[in-house]
Amino acid sequence: MSGDATGTTSNDTEHDPDDQVFVLLGWAWDVAAAARAATRYPITQTNVSDISALCALIRIDAQYAETVDLSRPLLAVPLPDVGTPIVIDGWHRIYKARQTGVTELPVIFLNTDDERACRLMGGGIKRR
Repeated sequence: MSGDATGTTSNDTEHDPDDQVFVLLGWAWDVAAAARAATRYPITQTNVSDISALCALIRIDAQYAETVDLSRPLLAVPLPDVGTPIVIDGWHRIYKARQTGVTELPVIFLNTDDERACRLMGGGIKRR
């Protein structure tokens, strides 16, 4: 999925799953690269209210959100220079969880090295 302040979004069904990019306010991450890196990390649980602070900036397709699997882990990376995690894959799952009263979701947190490896733009990096 991608989302930014200009309101662009995409669905898993519209794009090759190996060609997904999450874009937010001048930052971009390669979701497929993050998913490959995520296989080395444990799945933990996160409180939906703690991880959904940016939800107002993400454009959601509510119909698509109804179809997502809440058991599939979110992918999150530490935001550079802040360290606060940002979800780069799973905003439709967060939306569905909030709509249905689910308070926790599975998540995989990547480390700073893997965040940098999947970042395409932002934080001094220009589009590859």
